[in-house]
Amino acid sequence: MRLPGYFITVLLFWSLAACAANPPRFRDEAIATLERVKSGGGEGLLPAEYQSVLQAFQKGESLLGREEAEDAERYFQLTLLKVALLEQEIHQEKARQQEAARLAEEQKQAELERRAQEEASRLARAKAEALALALAQKEAAELGRKKARPQKEYLFVLSYTVKRGESLPLIASHPEVYGDRNLWPLIYRGNRDQISDPRHIWPGQVLRIPRNVGRDDIAEARRYSQERTLH
Repeated sequence: MRLPGYFITVLLFWSLAACAANPPRFRDEAIATLERVKSGGGEGLLPAEYQSVLQAFQKGESLLGREEAEDAERYFQLTLLKVALLEQEIHQEKARQQEAARLAEEQKQAELERRAQEEASRLARAKAEALALALAQKEAAELGRKKARPQKEYLFVLSYTVKRGESLPLIASHPEVYGDRNLWPLIYRGNRDQISDPRHIWPGQVLRIPRNVGRDDIAEARRYSQERTLH
């Protein structure tokens, strides 16, 4: 039994209406996931991968426009699969970038600490050098003052009165006598009339201090003092 043309027309109308009322069920989900990836920075983080996902979706849109709904649905499903992989890669890339940023910050802090330590060491060295220089300058100034300070002048005596506990070497060591204990033989020889033994002198004795002596006399006195040591 053949259907009248009117009924065929009605059936085609309702079939097309049903197709229009039921678009591919993965398309809306694909659109939502694409928007999610884009807003999450996927386009900037992984542009090549994002373009691959977008091309799959656009292919589905193209097939849907040619009323190839079944093939379009497959591309929308492929879009969803690629989005899932892309989101994993985005997560990994963000984690990698965060780790790189953390390491860079640690390196920056380490470099700042190293520079701070170097600066502290430099300042410490400079301070030590300045202190050493100041001490050296102070010592030099003190030495200059000592050199500039007039030395005490002694009047060389022509006679000396022996005090209790003194010996000829001790008397010879006095600055106003000879200033050299090894020259005691000069005193001994100049006072042979009152000194019989150079080891024995008495308090109150007035000893002559010979002044008219030459280099040979001084050398002989020192030699004699070495040979005959007095305590």
